[in-house]
Amino acid sequence: MNRKETRAALLKAAQDVIAKAKAEGRSLTAEEVADLEGKSAEIKALDAEIALAEKGDALVQAIGGFTPDEKHEQPTAIQAKSLGEHFVKHAAKRLAEIRGIKGASVAAPEFKANTDAQATGGHSGSLAALLTTVDRTIVQAFRRPTITDLFGTGTLSGQAITYFVEGAREGNFGTVAEGGAKPQLHYANPTPVTDALSKIAGFIKLTDEMIEDLDFLVSEINGRLLYDLGLTEEAQVLNGNGTSPNLRGLLNRSGLQTETAADRTDNADALYRAITKVQLATGLSADGLVINPADYQNLRLSKDANGQYFGGGFFAGQYGQGGIEWQPPVWGLRTVVTPAVAAGSPLVGAFQQGGTVYRKGGVRVESTNSHDTDFTSNLVTVRAEERVALAVRRPSAFVVVTLSDDAPDEG
Repeated sequence: MNRKETRAALLKAAQDVIAKAKAEGRSLTAEEVADLEGKSAEIKALDAEIALAEKGDALVQAIGGFTPDEKHEQPTAIQAKSLGEHFVKHAAKRLAEIRGIKGASVAAPEFKANTDAQATGGHSGSLAALLTTVDRTIVQAFRRPTITDLFGTGTLSGQAITYFVEGAREGNFGTVAEGGAKPQLHYANPTPVTDALSKIAGFIKLTDEMIEDLDFLVSEINGRLLYDLGLTEEAQVLNGNGTSPNLRGLLNRSGLQTETAADRTDNADALYRAITKVQLATGLSADGLVINPADYQNLRLSKDANGQYFGGGFFAGQYGQGGIEWQPPVWGLRTVVTPAVAAGSPLVGAFQQGGTVYRKGGVRVESTNSHDTDFTSNLVTVRAEERVALAVRRPSAFVVVTLSDDAPDEG
């Protein structure tokens, strides 16, 4: 009796024990449980033996079917006399398999003629390639912060977001004498505002050689690609003109508040007045300041009458107290120092509650070698894109401040 027959007999015997107990309407006895456990262990052992035997038989059959070329001889790429012969040897079988299949392709290993010089220790036969060491540290291009993260974020299921901005109030409550007329109030109808998604996209091309030889550089380029996408997103969120396919940026919304400094000694105070304006107009608390580096520098280097820096000196904090802080926040606001806003026009706002950046599907990065002449030129096209919309529910929660370079009036 072979393994499979023995297994079948054990299984039948175990099933008979279980069927007998069921027919008599009782539970298994201790002796029956012990018997079934023994049979189960034997069946599992036989299963392992059967699987191992079947795997061995399959390997014997597979090895027996190998042709001499498929065993461990020297690579065919070196033995082939010509590129055509090399391709046919490696691709003929695959060509037969994919005949009639649309879009299929065939590739053969790199061809090396038997007359070419051989080299070891590198993928090039030149001495320069063997002696070249690649420094994997990237000297990064300029990076700067973006302001998009100051806003609240959300996701969309459709192609646009519509919301209602509350209208102005006319009239007010008042005290009324007995029998007197009551004052009338009127609220203007809420104004519907629709902000549609806009697509921001671009692509780069990489060579096959770069992808194969400098994989670390490819990952760095992909990171730079996403960074540059973020810069374009920031420009749209801040300054988009609203003409399709552009977003309507924050600075092109009606209802923004303004504040103006009287002279250069009033600039810091003007920023604080803007904070107050946000609270008075909306009841919200300002949580962010976006300021040009030149304007921040003027604030950071300002001194009191004793020649002490208000924000601390270049070795210690104010009046030698505490440690120096790099770009400390202005008036406690989350401060983003960036050239995204023009010099002389910082922006104060309740970003988290006053506006929302919506995204649909996140950032998509895709690649192909089928674009244009990529396949014949050994290029890969990498495309990055996203769909975003900006909703500004409280335009009055943002204040554009005009700073001054004028000297104070001494009169």
